[in-house]
Amino acid sequence: MQPTKLAGYRAEHFLYEADGGVATITLNRPERKNPLTFESYAELRDLFRALAYADDVKAVVIAGAGGNFCSGGDVHEIIGPLTQLEMPGLLAFTRMTGDLVKAMLACPQPIVTAVDGVCAGAGAILAMASDLRLASTRARTAFLFAKVGLAGCDMGACAILPRLIGQGRAAELLYTGRAMSAEEGERWGFYNRLCAPDEVLGAAQELARSLAEGPTFAHAMTKKMLQQEWSMGIAEALEAEAQAQAICMATNDFRRAYHAFAAKTAPRFEGD
Repeated sequence: MQPTKLAGYRAEHFLYEADGGVATITLNRPERKNPLTFESYAELRDLFRALAYADDVKAVVIAGAGGNFCSGGDVHEIIGPLTQLEMPGLLAFTRMTGDLVKAMLACPQPIVTAVDGVCAGAGAILAMASDLRLASTRARTAFLFAKVGLAGCDMGACAILPRLIGQGRAAELLYTGRAMSAEEGERWGFYNRLCAPDEVLGAAQELARSLAEGPTFAHAMTKKMLQQEWSMGIAEALEAEAQAQAICMATNDFRRAYHAFAAKTAPRFEGD
């Protein structure tokens, strides 16, 4: 499939804007703490699938409007209807939500999430599936599936969360559904950095811009290998990284970086 442009993309169920190679997705139902609906799940999935082929977006930021990130699946528009579905419909829904995580992991752009206030349920999953996470000091993150009678194994949580914070800590959050404070999240490695509430979005966008200005082909390779090496032994990983790095060494960006270093100037990466 040929590269495409997402310039001019108009989202229906959240806000989308792009500037300088950085796309910002803002969940925008602040009166309800930005819950997800069937439609917003699907549109997010489709957008991240499209980003895999978008050469005008180099990094992505996800945020929420109105002082909260995301309260999870909308109680009235998702949870209620799910109680009326038979198994085929339930499985179609859970596979669709899992496909959103697959699309986030598969898109080559680094995803930076800016978390403020409530980050619960599917909102916590969005943060978990991102590559980098910044949080405000008032962020509270809860994988609260047990609170509604569901297992913690939702949208990849049992696979991904232990890799971020460790098996024991992940088990505690998934069994109890309790909220993880911002300070715990940073200390445990879930959050890369804490910011003041009025600074977290700007900090996430600044981080995304710095990534967008870097060697984006190489960043995409790093993202791919971080995921693929989960299931590899050390010997397999060393061979996979040897091949991946050799591919990066064949890029124009690698040569530009060398010539810039020799000339004592800053390299200008173009992603090829």
